[in-house]
Amino acid sequence: MDIKKEEYQSPVYHVRAVPVEKVVANNYNPNVVAPPEMRLLELSIWEDGFTMPCVCYYDHENDKYIIVDGFHRYTVLKTSKRIYKREKGLLPVVVIDKDLSHRIGSTIRHNRARGTHDVGLMTNIVAELTHAGMSDAWIMKNIGMDKDELLRLKQISGLAALFAQADFSIPDNKENMPEEDDD
Repeated sequence: MDIKKEEYQSPVYHVRAVPVEKVVANNYNPNVVAPPEMRLLELSIWEDGFTMPCVCYYDHENDKYIIVDGFHRYTVLKTSKRIYKREKGLLPVVVIDKDLSHRIGSTIRHNRARGTHDVGLMTNIVAELTHAGMSDAWIMKNIGMDKDELLRLKQISGLAALFAQADFSIPDNKENMPEEDDD
């Protein structure tokens, strides 16, 4: 007797638009994102929209979606008025049905699989953007770099052409700096 099992289909093929009020954070995620990266995530979601759904477990008893991966995307939707308004308060989610231990494992795998940025590759990206005519201010805003990091990557590249601009000056981010007293 040949019994065929139902063919597996990944959760991403079943994205749901869920009111953010029905979504809650888990209590075990060790991932922390610094404020500059959170601002970059907000900009990314504003510029590109949600390109990845959050991964959740659906708690039938409480009618809540518990986040497995995507806490920071969820946070952006809750805290950014412009994104909340545009998205009508709906968060894209996919649901996995796993017990708590396996959800914790999924959270850690998602976090660790994202990895870190390779300095060499980031240097190449900065060089390519500079050669394409993008300003230092544009690179800083859209890639989420501060002026020191941008300068270091340009120095690492060793390409004199990166410094050949007639007006090479990386702008200070003065809007966040307190004014100095002239005593």
